[in-house]
Amino acid sequence: MIQKSFTIGAVAKKAGVNVETIRFYQRRGLLMEPFKPFKGIRHYTEQDVQRILFIKQGQKLGFSLDEISELLSLDEGRHCREAKEIALKKLILIRERIEGLRTMETALSNLVESCASNTDSVSCPIIHALLITSA
Repeated sequence: MIQKSFTIGAVAKKAGVNVETIRFYQRRGLLMEPFKPFKGIRHYTEQDVQRILFIKQGQKLGFSLDEISELLSLDEGRHCREAKEIALKKLILIRERIEGLRTMETALSNLVESCASNTDSVSCPIIHALLITSA
């Protein structure tokens, strides 16, 4: 079976990224740079497209490029425990961020509410609260 090959532009289009993203991934070691024949062009494979899509999906899930690199280094499902540990650490971090955002939302919501009920035209509760926390 002959494997179809693509130029860097075609791979970028198939993966929904730009050419510079592919080059950046290559510099970071996330994607191998194909051999370039003398006076020729590099050819990429469908596996390269899939790898780029994996990287983009990992980023959407909040993984850093270093974490994605670590996941990519794990051998095709044989290191499920290690992949699970990486994902679990990320999940804990995301849950902590969500909790922090909920706390921020509540505090800001209370400030907005106190501002709406403020009849004092001189002192704004939001500005006052920010001044207190910055001191």
